[in-house]
Amino acid sequence: MPLRSIVTFLFALLLSGAAQAATILVWGDSLSAGYGLRSQEDWPTLLQTRLVREGFRHTVINGSVSGETTAGGRTRLSAALDRHKPDLVILELGANDGLRGLQPALMGENLSAMIQAARGKGAKVLLVGMQLPPNYGPAYTRRFQQTFTEVARSEKVPLVPFLLDGFADKPDLFQPDGIHPTAEAQPLILETVWKGLKGLLKG
Repeated sequence: MPLRSIVTFLFALLLSGAAQAATILVWGDSLSAGYGLRSQEDWPTLLQTRLVREGFRHTVINGSVSGETTAGGRTRLSAALDRHKPDLVILELGANDGLRGLQPALMGENLSAMIQAARGKGAKVLLVGMQLPPNYGPAYTRRFQQTFTEVARSEKVPLVPFLLDGFADKPDLFQPDGIHPTAEAQPLILETVWKGLKGLLKG
């Protein structure tokens, strides 16, 4: 092969590699799907903007579904991993398990299974936890919250303890249903997630 052809081939190969961006899959429920918000207001969209601004060449894919439980997310995940081939999965599920009073132990099994499935495909995982309002009773709310910590510890993945950290007690940052954050709260959610995510990005 002539030298010019070799150089052209190598240059094209380098450009092809440079063009490949890592993929982040957000796997969550309505808190990540942008329920009640206008297009582009949800925190995963804000994450994409932040990544570009910070110089990270990542593409964010939001696979979140309103009303999703850990069981539903577990069922759907395999196909999503095959389709999107993410390098990193942000796992934000469990809130609907808690609101329905489902067993935290089962939630933990589903979260662990999803983490293992993602890692089996070569993806890093960031687990995002949730807390429940006190009307669910101290025993259940405590066990629910502890489950995220236990899963993160056993699976050795980083944990964002509480997605709504810093504003859960501020009604003005929630929609009329009192459950879903407003557009004004989305940057706060992003900051909370970013704290746990940035180490994985640099890693």
